[in-house]
Amino acid sequence: MNINQTLIWEMVSFAVFVWFCMKFVWPPLLNMMKEREEKIAEGLDAAVKAEKALEEAKLNADSSKQEAKDEAATIIDAANKRAAQIVHDAKDEAIVEADRVKTTAKAEIEQETNSAREVLRSNVAALTLAGAEKILEKEIDQSTHSELLDKLAAEL
Repeated sequence: MNINQTLIWEMVSFAVFVWFCMKFVWPPLLNMMKEREEKIAEGLDAAVKAEKALEEAKLNADSSKQEAKDEAATIIDAANKRAAQIVHDAKDEAIVEADRVKTTAKAEIEQETNSAREVLRSNVAALTLAGAEKILEKEIDQSTHSELLDKLAAEL
């Protein structure tokens, strides 16, 4: 065996192996590497898009949160105004009712005052008649007359 011939055959077999690899093994490997590279690039693009979407979602959430706070503040203000209006209306109704009760009470007091006056007049008339009877039963004397009138005034 000749070393040169062995080297030549090894070189030929290596060349055939390289050719075989270049023809049948290398293209699929390149395709797989290219596909993997595209997937990685797509994944990176998706990650960038996801980060942008996350930022937009955070901004939208913040703006939605602010809108909700503003709307809640508006609703609370409207409720407070409505409550104040209800209190004001209730006060007005209470004042009207108080005036009505006051007017009714004044009318009742006036009526009771008038009936008390009528009773008093009838009592004064009765006392006057009683006083006149007593005066007429006794002699007409100025001191007696004056004394009876003082008693009558004391009774009134």
